[in-house]
Amino acid sequence: MTRDDSSSRLGAAAVLPPRDTAARRASVVLSRHPRLRLGLLLSAPLTWLIVVYIVALATLLITAFWTVDSYTGDVRVDWTFKNIVTVVTGSLYHAVTLRTVGVAALVTIIDVALALPIAFFMAKIASTRWQRFLTIAVLMPLWASYLVKVYAWRSILSGDGLLSWILQPFGLESPGFGLPATVITLAYLWLPYVILPIYAGLERVPNSLLEASGDLGAKSWSTIRHIVMPMIWPAVIAGSIFSFCLSLGDYITVNIVGGANQMLGNLVYTNVGTANNLPLAAAISLIPIVIIFGYLMAVRRTGALDNL
Repeated sequence: MTRDDSSSRLGAAAVLPPRDTAARRASVVLSRHPRLRLGLLLSAPLTWLIVVYIVALATLLITAFWTVDSYTGDVRVDWTFKNIVTVVTGSLYHAVTLRTVGVAALVTIIDVALALPIAFFMAKIASTRWQRFLTIAVLMPLWASYLVKVYAWRSILSGDGLLSWILQPFGLESPGFGLPATVITLAYLWLPYVILPIYAGLERVPNSLLEASGDLGAKSWSTIRHIVMPMIWPAVIAGSIFSFCLSLGDYITVNIVGGANQMLGNLVYTNVGTANNLPLAAAISLIPIVIIFGYLMAVRRTGALDNL
């Protein structure tokens, strides 16, 4: 056999087509159908979302129409609107709903008011090094446990706590435990969730627009009002969704620092744990669900979510 014959045989072996295996056929099909590839990629998280969230929520809604046996205390599949009527007509639930919505709205206003200057300084004034440091500082409270932060504020707000010690020379007292303490604690808990979306929105605002506004004679407030705010409004809405919805469903904070006050989350927790009335708890939980959906629909009608 000559050297040329050996080279030709090696060349023929090198260009042989790959074996037709099941894995190769599947790879070819996926490469030709990108939508199928995307569907398979999203199938696992979508299945998890449907099973864990949507099915659980649907089960909760169905439970609101069941009853509790007055003798045994067991939940009985007996379809009735009694729980819904109790929640809709009860004065207790009206008062607690107004209190919960008021606390959530106040927490949202406070967080947005604090987040705007902090995010603006991080995005437009601080140097690159300071931006990294401030981002870590904003994220650092999220590393601590939720309960640790709430109990820390309980210690700060107590009658002999740090806040009382700071305010005492000025003749002031700590707010103690109650709705003010609940608002302060919730505002602290959700502030990072409001700062980060606004910071991301401000980073997308070109510095050239701010410089051009200043060159044309616009004052700082006019620039912020007519140029910055319209561009970061979707980010502000995103941050408000976090703070409002998280405050609306919270029940641990008000149990620890809220004193004798109750919110919707407390009523749900009480009926599930203490009263063992799951159908009534499910009916109460419909209130924040309806409020949240209403808020999202109202925000969507403004068009603020279109560019998120």
